[in-house]
Amino acid sequence: MNPVQTSARGMVPDEIKREFGGELCFSGGVDVQQVLPKATVRQVKDEVKHVLDALGRGGGYIPGPAHNIQFGTPPQNVVAMYEAMDEYFGVRP
Repeated sequence: MNPVQTSARGMVPDEIKREFGGELCFSGGVDVQQVLPKATVRQVKDEVKHVLDALGRGGGYIPGPAHNIQFGTPPQNVVAMYEAMDEYFGVRP
């Protein structure tokens, strides 16, 4: 299912994983409307790890932004999103 836009009604990661996780693979999930453009680096990393925990449990998840990254998004937040994925999976730069 692409995209997973967690800010949309009914797109609560834990709930959609529980309801559809056995039938669908999810893609996206990192909010590009509120989190990436407006959060701190720490908040971005925390949200990415939350989405990875919720949607990635048991497989069936391709992590990434929910849609195209919007103009004006701080570059450090984009980097933080990918760093959080690396940290989650134990990859060291």
